[in-house]
Amino acid sequence: MRSKKTMKAKTSRHLEALLFVAPWITGFLLFMAFPLGFSLYMSFHKVTVLPTGLKYDFQGFKYYSELLFGSSALYDNLIPFFQEIVIMVPIILVFSLFIAIMLNQDFPGRMLFRVVFFLPIIFTSGHILTEFVNQGEGTLGFLERFSIGEYLDQFLSDSSWAKPVKDVLNRFVLVLWYSGVQILIFLAGRQTISKSSYESARIDGATPWEVFWKITLPAMSPFILLNLIYTVVDMFTFPYNPVIELINTGNYGYNSALAWIYFVVIVLFLAILLLLFLRMNRSARSR
Repeated sequence: MRSKKTMKAKTSRHLEALLFVAPWITGFLLFMAFPLGFSLYMSFHKVTVLPTGLKYDFQGFKYYSELLFGSSALYDNLIPFFQEIVIMVPIILVFSLFIAIMLNQDFPGRMLFRVVFFLPIIFTSGHILTEFVNQGEGTLGFLERFSIGEYLDQFLSDSSWAKPVKDVLNRFVLVLWYSGVQILIFLAGRQTISKSSYESARIDGATPWEVFWKITLPAMSPFILLNLIYTVVDMFTFPYNPVIELINTGNYGYNSALAWIYFVVIVLFLAILLLLFLRMNRSARSR
């Protein structure tokens, strides 16, 4: 009887989960499945626009081999952008977690501050974001004011990380503006931790630093993983992504092949991050 009840409970949970996912699955099948499949089809063809329609000349893996082995255009744009992502993602995660913990405190005007940190996600998009960057609003002015930029140039002059670090600093404020969704997720995750855990820790004499490392951070690990995946995907679609700008050049077949290579790179990068995170999480729990 217990096994039957357990099976019924699992089935009902699976049905509930499927019900929540059903709108996304329906939207994907209706609006995205065919364009993705057609893009994959075009990546193996040379597409010519004629007055009567489109002409497809089969090319096989020509565009893939050209992009991967015959040209350095992809690597010249992808590697520096990877370095920027490696710098930006930890900054966004740490900043978001810190702000979420602060916004969870009980203080006057808390809701106003929550809105303030989320508003840039709505306003700074598309042409507005481009205009901000063109006006130099995304830079950290104190770097030039205190000559920190000159020391940074000397320190990174012989390093391959010089350009990515400078690019991140030039858009540092914009990077922080992109933290609104992450702050919201961390805030929701922080509120799932029961107050009794913190009360018992204080009774045992734990310091705030110990409470953070022993209670808050382990309980927030699922939300850290969620924000890690979201941030990486968000950064790969960053408006100033040089690879996306490269995709907008060339013919349809070439662009489609480049887009699919970029997609595979993103999936592999996420898989590596996921494996590293799971290993770190397991080693932390085993201590």
